[in-house]
Amino acid sequence: MREARKERKTAETEIRLELRVDGSGQREIRTSCGFMNHMLELMSYHARFDLKVEGRGDIEVDDHHLVEDLGILLGDALKEALGEKKGIKRYGQSLLPMDESLVLCGVDVSGRAYLGFDVNMPQATVGSFDTELVEEFFQAFVRSSGMTLHLKLLSGRNTHHVIEAIFKAFGRALRDATGQDASFAEEVPSTKGVLE
Repeated sequence: MREARKERKTAETEIRLELRVDGSGQREIRTSCGFMNHMLELMSYHARFDLKVEGRGDIEVDDHHLVEDLGILLGDALKEALGEKKGIKRYGQSLLPMDESLVLCGVDVSGRAYLGFDVNMPQATVGSFDTELVEEFFQAFVRSSGMTLHLKLLSGRNTHHVIEAIFKAFGRALRDATGQDASFAEEVPSTKGVLE
């Protein structure tokens, strides 16, 4: 089973996360940031990952520490669950429309952390959520997972739609990249023989 359980406790946050890559999109996500709960639910559903998260953070300051640590923990869990990455497709991509928004997402389970984030948010906040934290989440994710991730906003005016499209596209691309490729069987999909 490709799965992992992770915990992170700091002076700013306390999070427990369980991830099963070969799931059906089952999710139980309860953190002190309602907007991120919704985004992680979308990602989990579209990736078909089973995801359970319980977390709290110092949201009386702002959501920054919680959102960043959620990215760190999700990346750690996915890296552990994939192990040596044998037999995976490695690459995944999604061009995802949501109403007026259109997002392009590309993933490479490369072992090399890089984020290309070409998204200008139409608004600085969605409710009380600071939209610049979306980039912080993905920056934390790529650092801890060792993946290359590109996100590009092609069109969009409604900030909520833009962010939803990002997380849905991310989930779809992850589903492809982490999926099994029978033509690689027990091989790591790299001419180097490793992905690190």
